[in-house]
Amino acid sequence: MMPFAFPRKLCAAALTLVMGATLSGCDTLFGEDTAKNNVNTDAANYRELAVEAIYTAGWRQIRAGNWDVAAATFDEMERQHPYSPWARRAMLMSAFCYYQANAYSEAISTADQYISLHPGSAEIAYAFYLKAIALYEQIVDVGRDQANTRDALVALQDVVQRFPDTEYARDATLKIDLTMDHLAGKEMNVGRYYLTRGDYIGAVNRFRLVVEQYQSTPQIAEALERLTEAYYSLGLDNEAQTAAAVLGANYPGSPWYQNAYNILKGRNLKPAEDKGSWISQAFHRIL
Repeated sequence: MMPFAFPRKLCAAALTLVMGATLSGCDTLFGEDTAKNNVNTDAANYRELAVEAIYTAGWRQIRAGNWDVAAATFDEMERQHPYSPWARRAMLMSAFCYYQANAYSEAISTADQYISLHPGSAEIAYAFYLKAIALYEQIVDVGRDQANTRDALVALQDVVQRFPDTEYARDATLKIDLTMDHLAGKEMNVGRYYLTRGDYIGAVNRFRLVVEQYQSTPQIAEALERLTEAYYSLGLDNEAQTAAAVLGANYPGSPWYQNAYNILKGRNLKPAEDKGSWISQAFHRIL
């Protein structure tokens, strides 16, 4: 999981807002008697219950912090009363409960089902957001495969593009920056590995991805220094000098620039930008 945590209180508060009184007043809405009902989804003990009984039983499990049981309870609403107005709300609550239980695959699957079945609902923005953060929570360290990170980035960008004026978009925007930095970190990690093994072309390809695709991240200065090192090792002095020059022009006080400068001194070279280099064109295009 990523070193930065998702604020689950925001997720819970958002659900309260989109569900309105249904979350905060279930017992009042359905009456105290229904709160005593339990839902048993075991096939041997299966019995059909009223909508109110299932919904209230699920809410009681939420109050007790039994998130997995709560999710299963709300799933039962869809099975027993698929055409009830409460089934739609129960599906979203099920997705939330799965998320709270760290059952992220189930949360994503349920959110996707909700999005497919209820694209015009008032709570659709929350469904997209919940899916995105469930993916986000599964991001792993840069030493491992980043498929979930890329999926999280797409889902977060989807929230921002579809619902730009919501609190979901504001939170997703922050997470996009962090996710981009994580993906850049992965490329840097692999590039450094190639560099230490003398695979300079492989290293250049990784650092180039950072410059071209993750330019808004803090990884840029190091990527330019590493490009200087890799190109210098390949004997491509023009590219090495350009990488160092672009680095110096944009991060003059960075220790990475001093490192790049010292590398060039090994062959009595100095930073000098070639405007025709891909480094110059890519970097100035994105600023």
